[in-house]
Amino acid sequence: MKIGVSTASLYPLHVEDAFAELARLGVKAAEVFANSTSEAGEPYLSMIKNICDSNDMTITSFHPFSSPMESVFLFSTYDRRIEEMMSLYRGFFGSMNRLGTDIFVLHGAILSSKCSVSHYLNQFRMLSEAGREYGITVAQENVCYCMSGKLEFLKLMKRELGDNARFVLDLKQARRSGEDPFEYIEALGQSIVHCHVSDGDDGHDCLPIGEGSFDFGKLTRRLSDKGYDGAYIVELYRDNYGSFEELKRSADRMAEFAGL
Repeated sequence: MKIGVSTASLYPLHVEDAFAELARLGVKAAEVFANSTSEAGEPYLSMIKNICDSNDMTITSFHPFSSPMESVFLFSTYDRRIEEMMSLYRGFFGSMNRLGTDIFVLHGAILSSKCSVSHYLNQFRMLSEAGREYGITVAQENVCYCMSGKLEFLKLMKRELGDNARFVLDLKQARRSGEDPFEYIEALGQSIVHCHVSDGDDGHDCLPIGEGSFDFGKLTRRLSDKGYDGAYIVELYRDNYGSFEELKRSADRMAEFAGL
């Protein structure tokens, strides 16, 4: 089990600077949030890899900035835009191979898009199969403003796509959707391959770990019961915490809740 932090939490630091800061803090696992296409290429890949190798850090996953584009590119019905995004994402898959990570986080089409369910499933299957060519698992994140925001849609994906359906459980997004994350675990089970963690309470949907009322012990037990052996990645928005040291404290608290 790996406990870490997403570089998205350090926005707007450049990705290599975010990795350097996490290394300074002693964080041992991190998700790459690439904020530009250039950050999935050189010289940045080598810079990230050198930081990780020098500090015994593991890269758990890759999350692209291009999520807002997915509705009008990948999930559109316009062949040239689809081809462009498939080419971009295949390039990202190759970058992930360089970094030694295999979980690709996908948001998918937004709620206001005109994407039909059947088209969504076809497009997700296509991307998932492309990922497998590189040894990459494409994982659908639950996102409140996307089609993936409701558990019923994710259950449909699992039912219709079978082994092609893999998921990222994001706690703050479940809160924003008014959903119970433990129901996600029960319904999606072993199809959950990655987890974004944050705390929350009645008045806040995203807080540092340990500053809210969420039961992380219950979370780790329930996921473990389903065979989960993936990472727990702290993902906070920049206005949800003060100093970068709070990110390390959140990771440490998460490790305590997980019994590590």
